Amino acid sequence: MCRSTNRQADPEVWFRIVHISQVGQSGAPVAAYRKQMVEIALGPKGAFENGNIGALTHQAPLNQVLSAVPPVRGDPKPPPEPKTPRVVELLRKAFEWKDLLESGKVASQTEIARREGISRARVTQVMSMLRLGSEIQERILSMPNAIRRPPFSERVLRPIATMSDSCEQRREFQKLLMK
Repeated sequence: MCRSTNRQADPEVWFRIVHISQVGQSGAPVAAYRKQMVEIALGPKGAFENGNIGALTHQAPLNQVLSAVPPVRGDPKPPPEPKTPRVVELLRKAFEWKDLLESGKVASQTEIARREGISRARVTQVMSMLRLGSEIQERILSMPNAIRRPPFSERVLRPIATMSDSCEQRREFQKLLMK
C-alpha cells in the first residue's frame, strides 16, 4: 500500500474582535462611540502574525448591539407548502385509469401509456396498487398532505401488492409502517 507524503493541514479560521474608543481631552476614553473591528484570518495558527488578515470595521453607538450576521436581503423564503404524497397521487391515478378501462374510453394500458407519456411497464406498476387490500388502499388515500416524505413509497408497496392473502398484505404493511 502506498501512502502519500504530501499531506496538507486542514485550514483553520481564526478571528479576534478589537474594541477601540475615542480619547477625550483629559486622556480618558470617550464612550460616545466605539469602534469594533473584527479581524478574520484564514489559515493555520499564527496567521495573524503572518499578515494573512481580512478586516471588517464598523462603528456603532455604545447602546447598539452589533451583529456579525448580515441582514436578510429581499423577501425571506416562504415555508414549504404541504404536498399530497406521491403514493396517494399514484393510487388515485390507478383508480382513474381503471375507470377509463372499464368504461371503454381507452382500449388498453398501452393507450393510457401513450396519453400519459410513460411506459407500459410504468402503467402496470401503478395499476398493481389496485391489488392491495382495501384497508391498505384506504390508509394510503387518507394520508394527510405533508412537507416531509411519507414513510413508504409506491415502489416499496409493489412486493406487498403481489401477495394474494390480504392478511399477509396487512402484516407486511404494518411492518413497513413500523420502520
